[in-house]
Amino acid sequence: MAPQPLRGLVPSLLWALSLFLSLPGPVWLQPSPFPHSPRAEPHPCHTCRALVDSFNKGLERTTRDNFGGGNTAWEEEKLAKYKDSETRLVEVLEGVCSKSDFECHRLLELSEELVEAWWFHKQQEAPDLFQWLCSDSLKLCCPSGTFGPSCLPCPGGTERPCGGYGQCEGEGTRGGSGHCDCQVGYGGEACGQCGLGYFEAERNSSHLVCSACFGPCARCTGPEESHCLQCRKGWALHHLKCVDIDECGTDQATCGADQFCVNTEGSYECRDCAKACLGCMGAGPGRCKKCSRGYQQVGSKCLDVDECETVVCPGENEQCENMEGSYRCVCAEGYRQEAGVCMKEQIPEPEGFFAEMTEDEMVVLQQMFFGVIICALATLAAKGDLVFTAIFIGAVAAMTGYWLSERSDRVLEGFIKGR
Repeated sequence: MAPQPLRGLVPSLLWALSLFLSLPGPVWLQPSPFPHSPRAEPHPCHTCRALVDSFNKGLERTTRDNFGGGNTAWEEEKLAKYKDSETRLVEVLEGVCSKSDFECHRLLELSEELVEAWWFHKQQEAPDLFQWLCSDSLKLCCPSGTFGPSCLPCPGGTERPCGGYGQCEGEGTRGGSGHCDCQVGYGGEACGQCGLGYFEAERNSSHLVCSACFGPCARCTGPEESHCLQCRKGWALHHLKCVDIDECGTDQATCGADQFCVNTEGSYECRDCAKACLGCMGAGPGRCKKCSRGYQQVGSKCLDVDECETVVCPGENEQCENMEGSYRCVCAEGYRQEAGVCMKEQIPEPEGFFAEMTEDEMVVLQQMFFGVIICALATLAAKGDLVFTAIFIGAVAAMTGYWLSERSDRVLEGFIKGR
């Protein structure tokens, strides 16, 4: 007889686990509040598949475990085998969802009673948990090769959806349109044809090989230039070859008034005319329809007019400066603009050696000067006597030293600056 589930244990543990995981963790466990692009939520079928895969891994992980009580024989006899026990179920369910996988926790909370029912009653008749839970019970998934609420077959059939050359939108889920997203080179409702720019290189009852046409060919019978049946936009079919259309010589080109057309392979470009042109037929000042203001036609080109040959600037001390297509009035050399008027620049005159001397220093210098005169006269009166000459030199040295001690810093600075 199959063991009866302990109805209070599993729901209680799962409820406590989901409640714990729903609570905000400590600040240091919270994710950083950096901006991130919104991530599309997975389809519920994919979440259910991931849950079942994790559940099966948990079963593999606990295959060799038992109750751990030491007397395995007694546990198998009295409490049923660990293989099918509720203890093992709880251990597996605790590790099914990662802490950050909220979709998994939400789905597990909704389906916990179904998981219990399968574990205790349905394993034998429905060994595939994914099929029983995700497809038959919750109706989130469809069998492979089908899609939508009614699990309709994908184009091309359930064996080879989209012919094996594309992806059926919503395959295996209860959503999607069933539209085939074909691989490069393939097309059609079930990707059973070659796409635009490709041809059938090989085909049999089960396989199709599509190869690329020559560059501008939209449809072709082979890879050569002369195998074209239809051309891409911007090309014209001529004797099974695709020839470039010169849109610039037709009404297909729509460029602006100050632009000119340049033909390219399969298309065209609009480029700006030269600054000298008022409308143009090509690049450069020699392809102008008319000359822009500030330019004049000289031969076949529009060249800049030197307005300074005729224009006189109205302001005093102003002179004309020619520019490309125009001119401007600027202050003459030696003048600078102040409040819209050109004023002569004031060049400071170099200061003399005695410019920063104070009145007291000037008095000392005068006293020294008169002292030198007196000493010189005394020396002359002594008629060259060495004693008087020594006194004279000492007096001059003393007065000079006194004056330099007061002026030494500024004197040295003056000499260094070249004053």
